[in-house]
Amino acid sequence: MHRCEWSKGNELYEQYHDTEWGVPVHDDRILFEFLCLEGAQAGLSWITILKKRRQYRNVCSHFDARTIAKYDVAKVERLLNDPGIVRNRLKVEGMIKNAKAFLAVQREFGSFDSYIWQFVGDEAMQNAWQALRDIPVRTLISDLMSKDLKGRGFSFVGSTICYAFMQACGLVNDHVVDCFRWKEVQRSEPSG
Repeated sequence: MHRCEWSKGNELYEQYHDTEWGVPVHDDRILFEFLCLEGAQAGLSWITILKKRRQYRNVCSHFDARTIAKYDVAKVERLLNDPGIVRNRLKVEGMIKNAKAFLAVQREFGSFDSYIWQFVGDEAMQNAWQALRDIPVRTLISDLMSKDLKGRGFSFVGSTICYAFMQACGLVNDHVVDCFRWKEVQRSEPSG
């Protein structure tokens, strides 16, 4: 069974690759979770974030944006003292800022899902990459998404982070063509 090269050699990576990466997500809580985790990853490896994901869920209200938007200074300090997450003040405060912006988008569009999927015309983009080296780290769409998110008050949403978010949440299928998941993801049922 052939997998995308980046996922090989680590059980956690393989499990994530085989079950989540590239599957279209339409659940606002999961979309917010990935937005937070992708932002936390900036400058780090994705495996670092996957290893910390459970603790993030535990200490960050299971990524409930309404709750996170109300975090106060004391909660920020508790998070910054938790070795189970990325203890970076800008990233923790950015998550709270993003929760507030996320709620504003939900009010405007009815759901974050409705807002974010418009960037791909409400249908997952199906790429046909031959090798890992062919996959871009950003695209015109991720550039537009980044600009719009920033204009709405989000942080840690540069174009590269937005493209990783698109890949993770299935707005784009970037499994290479000889990966067993490439065709499976095309046929997969959206989550949410």
